[in-house]
Amino acid sequence: MKHIIYFFGLLIFIGCNTKPSDKDGYDENLAQSYEADQYGMKKYVMAFLKKGPNRSLSEEEALELQTKHLKNINRLADEGKLVLAGPFFGDGEIRGIYIFNVTSIEEAEALTNTDPAIQAKSLVMELKEWYGSAALMAVNDLHKKLEKTNVVDGGN
Repeated sequence: MKHIIYFFGLLIFIGCNTKPSDKDGYDENLAQSYEADQYGMKKYVMAFLKKGPNRSLSEEEALELQTKHLKNINRLADEGKLVLAGPFFGDGEIRGIYIFNVTSIEEAEALTNTDPAIQAKSLVMELKEWYGSAALMAVNDLHKKLEKTNVVDGGN
């Protein structure tokens, strides 16, 4: 039993003293370009999109608002401010999430206020600071390679 404890202690010691550059595949330039810390992580702000008080739109108004909402999402992603966005399945209170590439709630709130669905009070947002993988910064470029049809313009 004493040898097992010694073995696990040694593993922990080695793991804690491994430098990021000692790790196979570590790319310092990529880590810097994604603003990754030594753990490959960075700070973001996550937004939970929730049902707002103004949900009584006609089908035509709702479709128009959704199109504007999606165009705003694309704009923020193209600007590098929105790393990830997507709806939840079902008709629950929480409708979707955003992950903003910003470091403060105030910055995320300013971006949130550009969303037509927020302006129309069809959605409201709850913002939380979040620590996640800096690799999320690659999602938008990768998504463009996977997207056959753009949801906003029907593929045009």
